[in-house]
Amino acid sequence: MPLSPSQAPRTVLQDNGVLEVTVHGLGALNIVGSPELLALRDAVAAWADHPDVKVLVLRGQGDKALIGGANIHEMVQLKGTKAERFIETLRDVCEVFRRFPAPVIARMPGWCLGGGLEVAMACDIRVAASDAQFGMPEVKVGIPSVIHAACLPRLVGQARARWLLLTGEHIDAQTALAWGLIDRAVPLAELDAEVQRVADGMAAMGTAVLRQQKRLLREWEDQGLDVSINNSVREFGAAFETGEPQAYMNAFLSRR
Repeated sequence: MPLSPSQAPRTVLQDNGVLEVTVHGLGALNIVGSPELLALRDAVAAWADHPDVKVLVLRGQGDKALIGGANIHEMVQLKGTKAERFIETLRDVCEVFRRFPAPVIARMPGWCLGGGLEVAMACDIRVAASDAQFGMPEVKVGIPSVIHAACLPRLVGQARARWLLLTGEHIDAQTALAWGLIDRAVPLAELDAEVQRVADGMAAMGTAVLRQQKRLLREWEDQGLDVSINNSVREFGAAFETGEPQAYMNAFLSRR
């Protein structure tokens, strides 16, 4: 079923190149099913090649959740290939953020569970409210955590990933920060200002270098250390072909 215009993701490009994408899920916890996921995937993909986007900020409507999880009312009806198709759609949403050319910041108030946390883990930077709660509770409803739950051991380590995935228990923002699951935790009243501060800081940098650095980070996830080091020499040289090092270095020197 297609979404109404009021339910579709909202995208706003700020003058400095910060693209804000707002997810409109179901209820206060911003629950997402196939219609919401497909709309989010397509809305973000449409901006991937836009030359003016320097940073993407992902947020949910309201302050109860970024994405509170996947729609269990839809999932309980799934069987076989339909279940695979559902999770493939969620995988594609995560990938559109993980592979988005510009850095992606997740704004994380309230609850971020299951598929919502997988989407957040596919982002580059996670800024949360200090009273936020996180978890991967899929095992409690009879399904394994899959797709981008595979990011969890890289972020928090094997032991902590096992705890979250096998117990299904929630953790608070202070624990998530200590474990490396999130990058910042601030009071809810300061969340928008902190997200904007981080986004504006990156937006003040060169578009080409931000995209180059994100691409390198993704390559380093997949390649051995020797390959990553040697390939980065070529990337360093390529940066000087964009003109950004000369512009930003000269600006820095002129302030000295």
